[in-house]
Amino acid sequence: MRHQTHHNRLGVQPAHRRAMIRNMVTSLLKHERIKTTKSRAKEVRRYAEKMITTAKKETLASKRNVLGFVREREVVNKLFKTLIYRYAERKGGYTRVLKLGYRPGDGAEMVFLELVDRPVEEKTIEATTEKSEKGESAPAAESGKKAEKKKKQKEASASA
Repeated sequence: MRHQTHHNRLGVQPAHRRAMIRNMVTSLLKHERIKTTKSRAKEVRRYAEKMITTAKKETLASKRNVLGFVREREVVNKLFKTLIYRYAERKGGYTRVLKLGYRPGDGAEMVFLELVDRPVEEKTIEATTEKSEKGESAPAAESGKKAEKKKKQKEASASA
């Protein structure tokens, strides 16, 4: 009989698996979004949701438990100061898995594991508005050498 097979082994030794999960939970809480394989995301999701649920108790014991698992003190502070208030009304389901496709090298299914209700990133909008203000069009996907060559040509014409 196969007893206690309630987790994915992830193809590594148990100590490596625990360390990897702790690092990924820390990264998820820090950046609120990580790119990983589907099997790792499903495993990390369990621990990340437990950390948020534990932190919602807001006791000294819960803070110590989270500090024992999450690697960075700043991430724990972020969890206790902002994230638990974001999920105060939610009873669970703090994460979502978004499928991305397959990795070219080995064909592993890649996903984004992210926290729900996170603020929308506005970096892409700002970058496009800056270019439109300057009167430049967004360049097509060019290789690095072509882009460098065009820069040198523009500098040469500007200095002449």
